[in-house]
Amino acid sequence: MTLTELAARAGVTVVNLSVLKNNRARAIRFSTLTAICDALGCTPGELLGVRRE
Repeated sequence: MTLTELAARAGVTVVNLSVLKNNRARAIRFSTLTAICDALGCTPGELLGVRRE
């Protein structure tokens, strides 16, 4: 699935998804996360992880 298709399905902008994809986001709204998960048929835990430096 392309970013454009995911953006349309989730109701978010391609720019917002690009920021998330490229690890440039400092935060994400729960509504955005929920919309992305609904579009992908997954749970937040499948998308998010903790990285220790």
